[in-house]
Amino acid sequence: MVMSVTVVLSVMGGLAFRRRFRGSTVLFYLIIASLIIPSILVSLGVGLIFNILDLEVHWATSGFGSQLTWTLPFGLLIMFAVFNRFDKSYEEAARDLGASPWQTVRHVVLPIIAPMLIGVALFGFTLSYDEFARTLLTAGSYNTLPLEIFGMTTNVTSPVLYALGTLTTVFSFAIIGTFLLVVVFLRRRRIKSGSGAGSGLV
Repeated sequence: MVMSVTVVLSVMGGLAFRRRFRGSTVLFYLIIASLIIPSILVSLGVGLIFNILDLEVHWATSGFGSQLTWTLPFGLLIMFAVFNRFDKSYEEAARDLGASPWQTVRHVVLPIIAPMLIGVALFGFTLSYDEFARTLLTAGSYNTLPLEIFGMTTNVTSPVLYALGTLTTVFSFAIIGTFLLVVVFLRRRRIKSGSGAGSGLV
């Protein structure tokens, strides 16, 4: 969940910050500030806010939001670097050929930045998976996997811990392999479309 939302919001934020808008500087520093504040204080603050507002502290609400305060700034910083080097002439060419703004984003921008999106997704997944402090006071009555593993290490070590380590490794390699296959597929598709356009010109 955190990985998916981080990718979507990072792309949207990167596209939004390509142009100056009112309050952009304040918003930028507000986002980056969550990297400076200690994780345990963020967890405590989110938990207190939910208690004051009489909302249920649950991993799907408070825990989810507290993890986004950690993964989203990194995703946005990556997208800022990507769009700072992005050649806008591709978008201008698409608009000259009659593409709508959505078609330009879908068929031009997203395929070009796809490898970087994979990096943001893997980064967000890794940061969320290993985040302990920000979910310590915001997970509610249900433990996330890092909290469960921490609880296992404080008691007698059981074979479940080693089984979780094996599943974690297999799952991580599966995620990386899936994204690599997506990159290969997008490259082959781009090569085929380029060769088709070249043959049409001939």
